[in-house]
Amino acid sequence: MKKLINYINNNVLVKVASLNSVSVIIKIIAGFLTSKFIAIFVGAEGLALVGNLRNFVSSAQSFSILGLYNGVVKYIAQNKNNKAELSKTISTAYYLGFIATSIICVLVYYNAEVINDYIFHEYNDYAYVIKIFALVLPFYALNMMCFSIMNGFSKFKFLIVFNIFGQILGAIITIFLIWQNQIDGALVSVVIAESILFLITLVGILNRRDFSKLIKASQFSFSYVKKLSSFSIMALFSAIVMPLVAITVRSYIIDEVGLKEAGMWEAMNRISKYYLMFVYSLLTLYILPRFSEIDTIKGFRKEVFGFYKTIIPIFAVGLIIIYFLRKFIVQILFTYEFEPVTELFLWQLLGDFVKVLSIIIAYQFLAKKMFWHYIITEAFSVIILYLTSVYFIDNYGVKGANIAHFVTYVMYYGVILLIFSSSLFGVIQEEKDDV
Repeated sequence: MKKLINYINNNVLVKVASLNSVSVIIKIIAGFLTSKFIAIFVGAEGLALVGNLRNFVSSAQSFSILGLYNGVVKYIAQNKNNKAELSKTISTAYYLGFIATSIICVLVYYNAEVINDYIFHEYNDYAYVIKIFALVLPFYALNMMCFSIMNGFSKFKFLIVFNIFGQILGAIITIFLIWQNQIDGALVSVVIAESILFLITLVGILNRRDFSKLIKASQFSFSYVKKLSSFSIMALFSAIVMPLVAITVRSYIIDEVGLKEAGMWEAMNRISKYYLMFVYSLLTLYILPRFSEIDTIKGFRKEVFGFYKTIIPIFAVGLIIIYFLRKFIVQILFTYEFEPVTELFLWQLLGDFVKVLSIIIAYQFLAKKMFWHYIITEAFSVIILYLTSVYFIDNYGVKGANIAHFVTYVMYYGVILLIFSSSLFGVIQEEKDDV
């Protein structure tokens, strides 16, 4: 545990720890407040519709930037002192994003009715919300482009401060719209909140380096298209497929069980997202950079089991506390209407526990760019999640979706352990020789 704390203190959080903690806390508080307002003014049925729209928006946003964020950050950081290569990186990412965003905007705008029927069902007419999303999507893409550039130049404090302001602004806009227009306001807030953040980002970049001079059509590079493609495909696969599966499962609950029950499932997902935020933050700060540095099986094994011994017990205790306080948590976040959510906690918590166990190891796919391993295991988990969701929902109602979540990650964890069995449990040659 001491080594983990020392590593984080010395290598990751020395510049940004306090600000990042504030950012995470504010994000959670903002989520609590918006969830409470949705529960009061919209109810469980509205929450289900908001969940479907949020998943669709997430997928469309990911496609609009082609999942290039991490790749752009990497190559800007690598080329920030080489103006020619820097121009190629930024120009290539900009024009790829411009083309993708333009295509998505046109497709979404002119197919708003079809999309409405898919995510809201034909008896709900919110096509105008879809059209608003198509109009504001370019601002989201520009915001992410600016963020990736600043991240590449290691403007960590700048990014976190603007993220804090963005979270506050987004929460204010969301709460105001829900208060004024109930379900319509909640849906509109989903599609415009992240795009409005560009206004804040714009204020910051106006006083900084003029990156626009680096964007030239002549600097578009097919070699950088190839370099960015692996980052893009890996990011897009999860960012697009997983939300679409969530929409499909939620829609299945609506059709087979009921709209209100789908809202209960969405409420459980929101609670899960809040407590997992802390775990994912730690994984990003520690596990990913450590795995990127480690070149030996012995080192990989040591880090995995070290994390299991130090962090997992704390996480397990936290989940147990959450389970026993589940009624209190639901009352704080939502309303008495959402009391049935308490029946979903057990399977969701068990599934999240196994999910974290597996993701700790699976981060090696990203750290070592194990492209096909990542794609195949993600595809496996998506297929299993859908099939088990249908089966268990048919047999157990809305609780079946949470049971499917647990079963999926037990099977996913099994596959991950099989892939890394020799690295985690095999005989290490160096140790054998020492003996």
